[in-house]
Amino acid sequence: MNLQDMPSLAPTQIELQLAADVAGEPFKQAAADGFILGGFTWRHAARDSSRPVVIINAATSVRCRHYSRFADYLFANDFDVITYDYRGIGESRPASLKGLKGLEASWTDWGALDFEAMLKRAQREFPGQPVDVVAHSFGGCAAGLGASGAIIRRVVTVGAQFAYWRDYAPAQRWRMFGKWHVVMPIVTRLCGFFPGKRLGWLEDTPSGVVRDWTTPTPHYETRPSGRLLHATNGGLPFAALKAKILAISISDDPYGTIPAIERLLSYFTGSANTHLRIAPEDIGEKEVGHFAFFRSAYQATLWPIALSWLQHGELAPDTPGQTVPRT
Repeated sequence: MNLQDMPSLAPTQIELQLAADVAGEPFKQAAADGFILGGFTWRHAARDSSRPVVIINAATSVRCRHYSRFADYLFANDFDVITYDYRGIGESRPASLKGLKGLEASWTDWGALDFEAMLKRAQREFPGQPVDVVAHSFGGCAAGLGASGAIIRRVVTVGAQFAYWRDYAPAQRWRMFGKWHVVMPIVTRLCGFFPGKRLGWLEDTPSGVVRDWTTPTPHYETRPSGRLLHATNGGLPFAALKAKILAISISDDPYGTIPAIERLLSYFTGSANTHLRIAPEDIGEKEVGHFAFFRSAYQATLWPIALSWLQHGELAPDTPGQTVPRT
């Protein structure tokens, strides 16, 4: 089978809102190791110490431009907003293909270095303002890897997990395993990075991230870069986060199943969390899946759920879906 012919379980060009025009102002920011990250800031002219600033953590190899419409929405509802790309992706991609081949970035680098740099930026650029996080897919894991996580007030995650293959939806599990855990690492080994953009499977992705994604273990601390962080730090930093977490999952998301969401939530031992499970029919839709939450088509149905949590730290009485009982 030709690689391009394999069934798509990644966002299409239509699904990803890679708008040429982004309302936020572009910035460059060095992480602690000196790597230059790129992103965008939505900043109100008048400073207000009570106004929260929201950092948006992207999914694995999804450009931050995908979240620009959602950032516009938060900005219109009196939030300052920071979006950014992890090293190797989008605004944070090396200028040459040779640079990407030599980039040994990992999931842990994306959290412990890149997300941490955004936490530092939020404190510097918006001093005294509350810091919130909206995180998609792996972005929810990244939210627990920043050393400054204790400053975060509230978190909303969407389909957040770290890709343990047995947690994939049963009906699609083997197809997903073949695509992401067999084909992706083989192609990465041949190319020196994963050429996802050429294949229509997300963005081009550093080899270290591929190793973390494709290692078949249910524990983050036994993924390659997670193991290193655990060994050097004497543990993982997830417990340092004390924020109230709303974990949103969609019932037709083959990545964000209940076991997958709960697996990640179990790492946030210092946080009170609520898991909200929404079926597409709860909002009058036939399908939503893993990537569509941040499309502007859901501004009237799904986005207010995240907004309410960020504003008040609780769900509105008329919120669609059902909360998953804590175990």
